[in-house]
Amino acid sequence: MRWMRWVVVAPAGMWALVRIAGWDSWYPAVQLIAFTPYVAVLSLIPWGLTVLWRRWDAVIAAGVITVLLTVCVLPRGLEDSDPLAGAKGRELKVLTVNILFGHADFGRVLELSTQADVVMVQELVPAFAEKLEPHFPYHVKGGEVGIYSRLTLKGHEFRPNPMMFGQITAELPGANVMLQSVHTVAPSEQSRVEPWLESFRRQQRAEPDGPMWILAGDFNATLDHAVMRNLVRSGYRDAAAVVGKGWTGTWGPYDGDNIPPVTLDRVLADRRIGIKDVEIFEVPGSDHRAVLVTLVLP
Repeated sequence: MRWMRWVVVAPAGMWALVRIAGWDSWYPAVQLIAFTPYVAVLSLIPWGLTVLWRRWDAVIAAGVITVLLTVCVLPRGLEDSDPLAGAKGRELKVLTVNILFGHADFGRVLELSTQADVVMVQELVPAFAEKLEPHFPYHVKGGEVGIYSRLTLKGHEFRPNPMMFGQITAELPGANVMLQSVHTVAPSEQSRVEPWLESFRRQQRAEPDGPMWILAGDFNATLDHAVMRNLVRSGYRDAAAVVGKGWTGTWGPYDGDNIPPVTLDRVLADRRIGIKDVEIFEVPGSDHRAVLVTLVLP
């Protein structure tokens, strides 16, 4: 029993070390680290066992590990006080939805789209795009991503990521706002980890002295991935985390896969933009859920 206590405590300790140090850019850590919120809860098990065994040195170690993991994940589940959300300004509703290469239910996507000013779409296919375009006066698309808008869009640029995904950008003229529909490579196997990292090297960093960027889409990363945290730290806020909904899953079991839900779909807004509300919706036929965010432009 003297050595068993450390066998029980060690896995959560290693997990906490990888998460805090940002050493997750190797396979399979890049996949496993997405489930850190679950591990934070499960880390209570080794703590409880060591208490039962009365191994007080291990109790302290296990307790510290649980606290560290909790500190990593707790803030995204607590609502922030955002003074910008109540400021005078124009509301902008942004919807992001991954339609699983057109398998998502079109009626449901259209229904959700009526609530939004701007819709960011990922895994877009031509047949789906043709049905969606008549409902929006402005739209741009490239690769398998698109932006559909009830507000005027100006210009566009498509930036490919390695393999098959990418992002498309357009401007909301007169608002000093740039929109980007994002889809990074999924690190689903070892050969995709480096393309996934390259996807994040190509992501648009915030420009505190320039236009306000709004990035929305399927980032194939959670806030427990170092690359995602680094992108946010450039000058963004994650909308769901601001309103206390950062634990709500958006990918996983929604098309029948036996996978605990994780949060891959998100809206990142420049820190000068208020975040008023976030709603998350089921989309039949897709393995992702849609995210609708109400922003307040200064």
